[in-house]
This record gives sequence, C-alpha cells and structure tokens, in this order.
Amino acid sequence: MGQARAPGGEQPLYSKGYKASVLALLLATYTFNFIDRTIIATIGQAIKVDLHLTDTQLGLLGGLYFALLYTILGIPIARLAERWNRVSIISISLVIWSGFTALCGTAASFAQLALYRFGVGVGEAGCSPPSHSLISDYYAPKQRASALSIYSFGIPLGTMFGAVAGGWLAQELSWRAAFVIVGLPGILLALLVKLIVKEPPRGHSDVVETPLEPEAVTPVEPAKPPFSLKKEFSELWAVTKILFGKWPVLHMVLGVTIASFGSYGSGAFVPPYFVRAFGLGLAQVGLIVGLIGGFSAGLGTLVGGFLSDWAGKRSAKWYALTPAIGLIVCTPIYIIAYLQTEWQMTALILLIPGVFHYVYLAPTFGVVQNSVEPRRRATATALLFFFLNLIALGGGPVFTGWLIDHLAGFHFNHPDAGGIFAALGGMFSPGPIDFASACPGGIAPKGAPVEAAKACGGAMARATQQGIIVSLCFYAWAGVHYALAAIGMVKHMKSRG
Repeated sequence: MGQARAPGGEQPLYSKGYKASVLALLLATYTFNFIDRTIIATIGQAIKVDLHLTDTQLGLLGGLYFALLYTILGIPIARLAERWNRVSIISISLVIWSGFTALCGTAASFAQLALYRFGVGVGEAGCSPPSHSLISDYYAPKQRASALSIYSFGIPLGTMFGAVAGGWLAQELSWRAAFVIVGLPGILLALLVKLIVKEPPRGHSDVVETPLEPEAVTPVEPAKPPFSLKKEFSELWAVTKILFGKWPVLHMVLGVTIASFGSYGSGAFVPPYFVRAFGLGLAQVGLIVGLIGGFSAGLGTLVGGFLSDWAGKRSAKWYALTPAIGLIVCTPIYIIAYLQTEWQMTALILLIPGVFHYVYLAPTFGVVQNSVEPRRRATATALLFFFLNLIALGGGPVFTGWLIDHLAGFHFNHPDAGGIFAALGGMFSPGPIDFASACPGGIAPKGAPVEAAKACGGAMARATQQGIIVSLCFYAWAGVHYALAAIGMVKHMKSRG
C-alpha cells in the first residue's frame, strides 16, 4: 500500500515507491500538457500553407491565444486548489485540454483554430499550480527542486514527443490527424490520475526544527481558511508581495520570464526554420527537433534540479547562480548553431546548449515553493505563471513571428542586403512589393516563375534565421537577473526555513 498511518494516527505516510508513482503520473500529465501546447510549432508550416497564414498569426496561435485564458484562469483555479481536491482539478483539466486539442484538427479557418486554442489554454490552466502544490506536499523542502525538475522534465519530453509524432503524422496523414491523435489519449491518462493519486495533507512534508527533534515532521495540516472575497484578495496580495517584493525572488521571477520569452519565441519557429532553410520534410524535422530537445533540454532540466539541491546544501545562492551561469553560457552556443549553412552541423551543435539553458527551471520553481506557506503554493505557481506566460508565452512567439514577417519583407525587396544589423535597421523601410501578397503563406503562388519561388523561399529562410537569433539573446539578459538574485538569497531562504 502507498499510504499508512504514522504513530499516533495524525499523518499518513507515503512510501518512496508510491511517491515515485505519483511523480511519474504528474510527469506524464505535464508531458501531455506540452505535447498539446507545442505541437502547433512542429506542424505550423503545414497549417500556414494550408490556411494561408502569416508568421504573426502562427505566433498568436502558439502564444497569445493560448496564453490569455491559460494565465487568467490559472489564478482562480489555483485559489480553488488551495481549498479543494487538487487531484480532481488536474484530472478535469486534462480532459478539457485534450478534447480541445483534438478539436483543433477540425478547424477550417484561422478563427476556428484560434477559438480551440483558447479552449486548450482553459484546460491547461489547471495543471501546474495544483501539481506544484501536490509535489511540495509529497517531498521535503531540500528535495523539492529535484522533484520539480523531474516534473518539469515533461517540458522537453512533451516537446520531443509532440515534435516527432506531430511531424510524422502531419507528413504521412495530415496536420488535422496529428491534432486528433495526440489529443485523445490524454482522456485516459486523466482517469489514471484520478484513480491512483491520493490527496496528501497540506504541508505534509514540511519540517520544523526543534532542539529535541531537528528534523521533525510537522503533524498538523494548516487549517482551511473560510472563503470570502476579501480573504482571497488578501491571499493574492500576500503572495504577490513575496514574488515581487523580495529581491532574490523578484529576480528569479524576472529571470524565468525573460528566458522563457526567448525560449517560446525562438522555439516556435525552429521547426519551420529547418523546413525553410534546408528544405527538410515535416517528419524529418520533427525527429531532429524532438531528439535534440529530448536529450539536451531534458538533461539540462534534470541537472538544474539535482545540481541546485546538491549545491544549495552548501549555500542557497546556488539556486540562483546555477541558472545564471547556464543561461549566459548557452547564448553564444545557440547563435553559432543557427549561423551554420548545413542542417547536420546546426543539429549537432544544438545538442550542447540545452544542457546549460534548461537548468533554470527547477531551481526557480523550488525557490518559489519554498518561499510561501503550504496553502499558498498553488497560488504562488499560478501568479508566477500568470506573469511568466502572459509575457513570455503570450508575447514571445508573437514577437518573433512579427519580427520574421518584417524581416522577410525587407529581404524580399533587398535580396543583396548585408547581415542581421542591416536587416534590423532597414526592415521598416517600405518596399515596392508587399511580401504577404507576393508570397501568400510564405511561398510563391502556384504557377509562379522559378525566380519568384526562390525569392519567396530565400527571404523566409533568412528572416527566420535572424528572428530566432534575436530571440536567443534574451537568455543572456535573463542570466543577469539570476546573478542578481544570488544577492540576499541565503538570508531569504533562512528566513523561510
């Protein structure tokens, strides 16, 4: 059995095997979360051509239209999770977002696809806040970054499966079939989560230090506060003051937001880049991007959690310095990768920077969870994700897509222009030919001369490369904020312990 009673009957105890099973199910849930969230990046080129979309519209579908309700609803759902069964919330949410992902395959227009993406965002709003809270109750404070790194492994894992399966399905069947096939299995997973995962008492794994028992588990679950609107706003304000009023936590929040802005922005157009620049098929691109992400990003995510927990035992400042070093190191390596002229070399180099890049996730989530009280942890994650995703997920892909659209217009009208700085300086200068009209969906119309097709393709490839490189520079900026977060981190963590 996974659950037993502690001496005296006050607290249930969970075996290591059962806790591992719970963490595995939450990891699977987050994996499906990211499969359904990011698959649109892999099959975006097929959607763009079929529905005659611009990259700005692709950015909206992958970013703002998903993020808007995802971030807004995350807060009331988190407040519900502070007083209601978190397992039920996760299960219901999984059914909703999986259903809307499948419905995306029936969309016949940009407006319909946008509506269904709103629905995916509604469902996914109920995933991470209650999941972070559950994990914090199953695992002790000094194990939380490690446990949250395993949960966060769902990001590269979901991105990998979404890329590989989505690319193959879109090429062999259609982009519509890809949405349906990856969406429906989530409903079965929701049933498993509900049947297997137990709801632990709040604060179950928190410890209090006493002279007689320096590592004694606190036996009393924090009382459920009575509901009132005044109390709800008071709780939100209390958590907001910690996230944005404490120097170390503030800069961790700024760091994760800025890094995610660059990550979502560039990541949304990496699969289209391999198609546009190297002429690869969707299945091949999905395999390349999926395997790179699964290896490097996955390794980086796990390393970030376990390394920061290990180093954090010596000094809490390493919860900030580990991400700072990783993000600053990865930036030039990424840029070098996208300056290559052969896809094999680009792919080979891209195996390296993700290991450094993704170390920022788990330490950030661990610090946030350890900075608030047990009945404020889902709220803390929701407020963090509100700020992070509204700016990063809502703005990153749109910014990069908008940048690519303008750069493509510039390169179409100035095919012999210089490097990236010349393009950025001249992309707002009006051209004699409108790129969107000349190259609907980013390609020349059927029957157009070979020269026109070459001009459209060349402009799109060059613009996509430069748009991605600009977005990658946000990582170094984020690294500076993590370095600033190290100032006062030791004092802050001691005050919370």
